[in-house]
Amino acid sequence: MSKIGRLPIPFSSAKIEIKKNIIEINGPKAKFAHELPEAIKASVEDEKSLKLDVAEKTRKNKMLWGLHRALLANKVQGAERGFEKKVSIVGLGYKAVLAGKKMTFSLGYSNKIEYELPDGVSVKIDKSGQQLVFESTDKFLLGSVCDKVRSFRHPEPYKGTGVIREGDIIIRKAGKAKAA
Repeated sequence: MSKIGRLPIPFSSAKIEIKKNIIEINGPKAKFAHELPEAIKASVEDEKSLKLDVAEKTRKNKMLWGLHRALLANKVQGAERGFEKKVSIVGLGYKAVLAGKKMTFSLGYSNKIEYELPDGVSVKIDKSGQQLVFESTDKFLLGSVCDKVRSFRHPEPYKGTGVIREGDIIIRKAGKAKAA
């Protein structure tokens, strides 16, 4: 039995409609539709939780059960509250500037890096230009945008400079030892 799949998905402000194998989620922040495989059935219990069940408990069906439960839980949370990720830019003179949907990064290279934010993702930048908060209703899109921004200047292990996501652990290395 899938440990993840059998958990109910709680929701409060979203409206959920089930039409055969398509689940429509309509919340205050977004609207999503999710198609379930034939083996998985969905039902709304007590108007505040969504429950998935699988008819034939084969190995493949149990894996799909947990996967689609997690995907649906992310869509419900995105439709109700949304997601946010924090990114820090560490380094002397390193910063980001936002102009409309276009971000400009100064990360110690000879040229500035231009990045166009995709639809559905917004960003807030503090005065220093080094603390960024990305927000979106789509968890997958938000993660891919943060990964793309991080790829512009990976954190380096000696000084600890670069683009760092919240929760990242950078293993610092000792520099050269001076000869005595």
